[in-house]
Amino acid sequence: MNIESLIFYGVPIYLIFMGVLVVLTTKNLFKMLLGLSLMNSGINVLIVALGYVRGGTTPIFSEYPKIYEKVVDPVPPALVLTAIVIGLAFLGLGLSIVIRIKEKYGTVNVEKLKELKW
Repeated sequence: MNIESLIFYGVPIYLIFMGVLVVLTTKNLFKMLLGLSLMNSGINVLIVALGYVRGGTTPIFSEYPKIYEKVVDPVPPALVLTAIVIGLAFLGLGLSIVIRIKEKYGTVNVEKLKELKW
């Protein structure tokens, strides 16, 4: 395994695991949202890394492509752009809900919120 593969696949997997660790170990709703955002970023970077072709060219052709040319797949970056927009919308909605919970109950600690009766 070379250093390029370690960077391309190790860093996103590290981000995903750190996000999972934050979500599973914290009791604060705000920190849980940050952990989910960290996982989202790690997954996006991993998808882009999986679509990378070393020595590949962009898939924009002005003439008929040669068969032996390597071309980078344009679908993963397009999916990642969509996932970024969805992730930001999710994060914005989640933060607004956390702010409302803080205003209503005075805390964002999950353990204290469980004690409240609905």
